[in-house]
Amino acid sequence: MKEISLRKIIPITIFSILLISFSIDFASAESVPEWVKNTALWYGEEKVSETEFLNMIKFLVENDIITIEKKLQVTANMNPGILIPNGNFDISGSSFYSPLNLETVAGATVTWVNEDSVPHTVQSQDESGKVNDLFNSIPLNTGDRFEFTFEEPGVYNYFCSFHPWRVGVVTVK
Repeated sequence: MKEISLRKIIPITIFSILLISFSIDFASAESVPEWVKNTALWYGEEKVSETEFLNMIKFLVENDIITIEKKLQVTANMNPGILIPNGNFDISGSSFYSPLNLETVAGATVTWVNEDSVPHTVQSQDESGKVNDLFNSIPLNTGDRFEFTFEEPGVYNYFCSFHPWRVGVVTVK
């Protein structure tokens, strides 16, 4: 049996979750343009770039083909949090960072809390998915916390170096 690469699993999983979870009330296969389906397939086959794939997702959201409820997660003490839920280590599971895209303001200190039964790390990435050294936690055991203060507005990607299929975003306004 041929192994499926992470490059195929991640976009297919994300695309499937977006289509099923966020548009279950009104979406049908007919409402998704054919070029969108092809883009998802071609991304999994490494025929289109990640930017093209993300632009396709943006199109779906902007045209209300899928809807995503937005919540600004800023607290009065400017200490928003991200949970690493139990089961996050399982590649076939549906336990994602919560929230998957934390929106906050410049100057806020974000705290990641590991609620999973196995260790995780929080490792920053640039927009192309390459590891950078902006922030990098030590392995976080169950109950451990990691904090980072975001001084500048921007979009900050991160992942777990032990479980690289688990990615998240902090958007600082």
